Amino acid sequence: MSPFHILLAKELRCFLVSPVFYVIGAVFLFIAGFLAHLMVVNAGQQAIRMMQLQNTFVQVNLNDLVFRPVFNSLGVVLMFLLPILTMRLLAEERKLHTMELLLTSPIGMNEIISAKFMSVLLIYCGLLALTALTPVLLSLYTEFHWHPLVTGYLALLLQGGLFLALGVLGSALTENQIIAAFISFGLIVVLWMLGGFGTLLGETSLGTTLSYLSFSEHYDRLIRGLLDIKDVVYYLSGIVLSLFIAHRIADSHRW
Repeated sequence: MSPFHILLAKELRCFLVSPVFYVIGAVFLFIAGFLAHLMVVNAGQQAIRMMQLQNTFVQVNLNDLVFRPVFNSLGVVLMFLLPILTMRLLAEERKLHTMELLLTSPIGMNEIISAKFMSVLLIYCGLLALTALTPVLLSLYTEFHWHPLVTGYLALLLQGGLFLALGVLGSALTENQIIAAFISFGLIVVLWMLGGFGTLLGETSLGTTLSYLSFSEHYDRLIRGLLDIKDVVYYLSGIVLSLFIAHRIADSHRW
């Protein structure tokens, strides 16, 4: 096994024995399931009201009434949960003075950062996969369009990847895990607020730039089923940039 795979396996083991992971996973899955339940009940009630008015069977749009509101709400939930999931990645290494061992071992900083990011990304993908049980079960009873659902999960994956990369960056800045979580959350909030400032400035060049730098519009287009390459490029660029800055900060401790 390469050093990358060894470190990746070690990080995954740390997550699987950590109570923090199970608490965050339980909270995330509970919120996702609860939101889906509320939206399904609401869609059922709307279908009943429309049937009473039209006196005929009505096919409701589950994509608009169920999945899009759930995706929209989960995007906000991730802002709070993912910084907690990533706060220990590098901060704990510095606090326990094991970072020096990593820096002096025959493993590059690229592999260290990549392994830590990939470990938490795999954990997050596992949680997302469990939420997919909801549309699978609904598909047994009704029909809906799968394309907006696929782009919605792609939006959750890319948005989560960006938040996790910002979490790695926040963890690289301090040895205190709580401070690392607050730094990561602050970075996410700043990106989110850029969209509001861009909306206030309107169609000006500055407003357009701020809106593009915020993840709000990119995420909203994806959960509406609009797959644009510039949205994917935005997220991938943000992930790479965040990991690069984290790499430079962590590597500076070598000296």
